[in-house]
Amino acid sequence: MIKIDFEDTKTAFSIKTDRDLRRAYILFKLISYSWLVKFGNPVIRVFSALRIPIGWIVKPTAFKHFVGGETLEACQPAVEKLQSANVHSILDYSVEGKESEKAINAALQETLRAVKNAGNNPDIPFAVFKPTAFGNRRALEILSGASLPDREVIREGEKFRERIEQLCQTAFDNDTPIMIDAEDTFYQHFIDQVVKDMMKKYNYKRAIVFNTYQMYRHDRIGLLEEDIRSAREERYFLGAKFVRGAYMERERERARKLRYLDPIQPDKESTDRDFNLALKISMDNIDMVSIFNGTHNEYSSIYLAELMQERNIEPGDQRIWFSQLYGMSEHISFNLAAAGYNVAKYMPYGPVRFVLPYLLRRVEENTSVKGQTGRELMLISKERQRRKSNAS
Repeated sequence: MIKIDFEDTKTAFSIKTDRDLRRAYILFKLISYSWLVKFGNPVIRVFSALRIPIGWIVKPTAFKHFVGGETLEACQPAVEKLQSANVHSILDYSVEGKESEKAINAALQETLRAVKNAGNNPDIPFAVFKPTAFGNRRALEILSGASLPDREVIREGEKFRERIEQLCQTAFDNDTPIMIDAEDTFYQHFIDQVVKDMMKKYNYKRAIVFNTYQMYRHDRIGLLEEDIRSAREERYFLGAKFVRGAYMERERERARKLRYLDPIQPDKESTDRDFNLALKISMDNIDMVSIFNGTHNEYSSIYLAELMQERNIEPGDQRIWFSQLYGMSEHISFNLAAAGYNVAKYMPYGPVRFVLPYLLRRVEENTSVKGQTGRELMLISKERQRRKSNAS
């Protein structure tokens, strides 16, 4: 039986100062008021669109808690602080993609820099990117099956593929695994095709390229099984990153409006079932699958640890990683790391104004994820009380 105590707040907040805990408590307390988030986020978006300065509000609060810094270099103190507790970092350039050639090229150059930075820093075991930052979204949708592509769409698809290959080649050259995030279903089919081709080319020694499976989709178990068969037949390693999913509301609304089958699971229990099943299937094929368990779910974290124990796999086996977002679920990250498991925090970075959409999503998600904010508040309060008792 796995003995990891997620109630151990001393370990969970070992690198947090009293001031850090106080700021976290205030932030999550504010987020817990859904009416405040519902009113405040649109106001912040308008201010940002009008270029009204808001950095003075955002930077010392949500930005400081959920973001590593404005540049790769600015993230280094946070990376080192996490590493002092055996928690690694994954630096994610979280500037929302724009479709001009200039913006795409700027995002590409910065992401290439992040890949090389990871290759030179053992505290950063993975690189990551959001694929829609590197292509025309209309073209990705058409190439994913929306309609027949014309010559211009095909050309955009080729440019997208070339950019993804440049990133994967750089990751391969720097011996750094690279994860390609999942997108909306109407972009994902073509992205899956490109990622699979990258795996065939670069994963012949180990998993360098990782695809992301959003398990709130009811078709992902089938895709995972198909990808495992393909990897076995064609003799390459499969990199599998598992998440529950991020776009449920708009996926359901789009399916309703356009009258096609809702791609999302009917309920949370179905998502949880498939997420854990994906972990089991992957562990049954661990000889050629590398697992990145991206979850804030306590059961899914313990479940993977138990699967490892059943198969006599050491906690530090490099084929298996656990991950949570920077600034969230410290009780999972730090207690797993203290027990010797491979843990990496997803740490976004970028200029305040450009990272704002990411921050607003984090705030909105924390009001909608059942029990997440309440759990964070309870654990922070417990640790503050423990420190107060010890000081008296």
